[in-house]
Formats: sequence, C-alpha cells, structure tokens
Amino acid sequence: MTAETNKDERHKARQQKVKEQVDARVAAAQEEKGLLLIITGNGKGKSTSGFGTVARAVGHGLNCAVAQFIKGTWDNGERNLLEKLGVEFQVMATGFTWETQNKEADRKAAQIVWQECKRMLQDEAIDVILFDELTYMVSYGYIDLDEVVDALNQRPKMQSVVITGRGAHRTLIEMADTVSEVKNIKHAFESGVKALKGVDW
Repeated sequence: MTAETNKDERHKARQQKVKEQVDARVAAAQEEKGLLLIITGNGKGKSTSGFGTVARAVGHGLNCAVAQFIKGTWDNGERNLLEKLGVEFQVMATGFTWETQNKEADRKAAQIVWQECKRMLQDEAIDVILFDELTYMVSYGYIDLDEVVDALNQRPKMQSVVITGRGAHRTLIEMADTVSEVKNIKHAFESGVKALKGVDW
C-alpha cells in the first residue's frame, strides 16, 4: 500500500465516522415545529440575513410577512422585490431614532406596527415572519417585553419568526431555538466609504 493510498483510506475512515455522527443527529431530530430565530450582534448583515430567510421561504412557496422598525424611510431593495411576490410589509416609517428625536412619536409608531405584528402572530396562514430591528423597540421600552414573549409563545405551532437587531434581550435569547451573533470586524463606513445602494441597503 502506497503512502497516498494509506492517506486516502484514513480520510475515508474519518469521513465515514463524521457521516455516522451526522446521520445519528438527523435521525434524533424528529420534533416538527416553527422556529424562533434571533440574529443579533454589532456587525453588519443582521437584516440581510433575516431577509435572506424570507427569500428562501418564498422560494419554497411559503407565505411570509415582514414588520420593519427604525429604517422605514429608506428605499428598500428587499421590499421592492418581496412585495411583488406577495410578502406583506408593515413599516414603522419614522427612520432612525436619532433623526426623529421624538420619543413619544416613535413609541406610537412602534405600537401601530406592533399591533400588526400581533395579528401576524395569530395568523396560521403566515408561515414565516421577519421582525426587523424589533430588539431596539424592546430595549427602548416602546414595546413591552412580556407582551412580545406572550405573543411569540401563543403563535401557531408551525409558524417561524426571525427577529433581528443589536442587543437582543436575554429572555428572547433564552427562548429562541437558534441564535446567531454577527460580529463587527471591519466596516467600510468607518473608513469614510459611503453606503452603496444595492449592497449596503
């Protein structure tokens, strides 16, 4: 047996062991339910990831809805595409909180969208919901955490929800099925590069 053949055999044995472990985990994962996914952290790409999940779901023929907090005054490429494919959008449309500088107006705008979110969370016809930047609304006290938790817990069994935003509350993290943290290593804006349409927004 040549050294190369011996190396190939060892590789096959390792891969077979990995396959057996993966197959066992797949076989053990038998529960079927909608998922609660949280995408948090200080890096760029949280909303992008959330919208990617919605696009995937739409591609599989699922019914989706989106509620957007904070960024609602910008032209939104994802909305431009997904609304044409039947995705419902509810948008706070006040822009960034440092632009409005009006806490009460922001709170009222958040509550209007949150009422629509609660409706979505009771609708068995909606398979996947994205609550983009909801974490901020909880942090600022515009939306009550306990109300969010109750609404999530009472949603239809097979409905999945994606929540994005920095500083996700520990209660939401604990109740989530999947939590991803996006870490900032480098951002073009910090070097004075202007946000690019179609890439950054």
